[in-house]
Amino acid sequence: MSPANWQDASATSKADPAEVGARQSARSSEADPAGVGAKPRVDSTEAEAEGVDAKLHVRSSEHRRAEAAPRLGFLGTGWIGRHRMEAIHRSGFGHVAMICDPAPEMASAAVESVPGAKVVGPFEEMLSAGLDGIVIATPSALHAEQAIAALESGAAVFCQKPLGRTADEVARVVETARKADLLLEVDLSYRFTTGMQRIRELVSAEAIGRVYAADLVFHNAYGPDKDWFYDAHLSGGGCVMDLGIHLVDLALWTLGFPAVEEVRARLYQRGELLAPDPPVVEDYGIANLLLQRGVSVRIATSWRLHTGCDAHIEASFHGAEGGLRLRNVGGSFYNFVAERFTGTSAETLTSPPDEWGGRAATAWAQRLAAGERFDPAAERLIEVAGIIDRIYGR
Repeated sequence: MSPANWQDASATSKADPAEVGARQSARSSEADPAGVGAKPRVDSTEAEAEGVDAKLHVRSSEHRRAEAAPRLGFLGTGWIGRHRMEAIHRSGFGHVAMICDPAPEMASAAVESVPGAKVVGPFEEMLSAGLDGIVIATPSALHAEQAIAALESGAAVFCQKPLGRTADEVARVVETARKADLLLEVDLSYRFTTGMQRIRELVSAEAIGRVYAADLVFHNAYGPDKDWFYDAHLSGGGCVMDLGIHLVDLALWTLGFPAVEEVRARLYQRGELLAPDPPVVEDYGIANLLLQRGVSVRIATSWRLHTGCDAHIEASFHGAEGGLRLRNVGGSFYNFVAERFTGTSAETLTSPPDEWGGRAATAWAQRLAAGERFDPAAERLIEVAGIIDRIYGR
């Protein structure tokens, strides 16, 4: 599938599986009251104060936009692509110059939210426009080639996960970014929840002593609504590639990226154990990672698991002197609580609301606006992809 001719693909723009779950949940039960980027209900006094803050934010954003904000192109404007576009637009750290999507209705909806952006047809037109950056939210099979094409055109890249279906694909993108000396980041958005930021800070400060184990879970009662997710060649894998990549990243990022000495995993489809490197996608995966210094990490993830709620998302870190946990609230895909445990006592560190969905994209745009170039931290993307490969037995 040619990155410049992705309009021929049967799949369209990337849809976030969590958002798919929230949509489906809304049809059978009460929808998440906050959603991604939604404001909580406030009383009249809070609303008045919020209105003043909003006016100041608008003026601040307009001022930043006037100061030569990077010109950005958005490739793929399904739900998640449009959400990231709007977040960057509101921040003022980037100017939405171009939109490209093979589905006219998606492009039209995107341009309505950002008047003045130009809708283009072929990806080549975006590549030849001299843009400062390109945000990619297309099917996974296209990410690596489209990112390489964007980087070779001179544009920095912010890409939806996974950056590639294998570690080799990811390594090619990272090497292209290094050679071009351009900023490259991936939307590993859970890093940007206030709860995980606080947990990582406490782990780094050894506030719970030496961490010796971690348990991370992402079970989704629903599944993706695009056919390409279920094609192993196009997606690169099932729930581990889709959701487990967040868990592997969170574990290693929080612990400072220690070396992974051993990986043991089992993958299932509809309850049947799969052989290594399966030709089909899994809907349940469990992995045990043995890290440097004997640290043990357990990861479990699934689509359409019978959990009694829309989603079960949790990241727990166990230390010699205490524990830390991020967990979703009431089955929500968006609302999280972070807690600290000492013996039988519990302390709440952070709680909703927390508008974290667009923070990774906004942070990338802010760094780009500040003139930042290639960041060697992008090498970590290869490490995470390598662990995913090992989970699949490749």
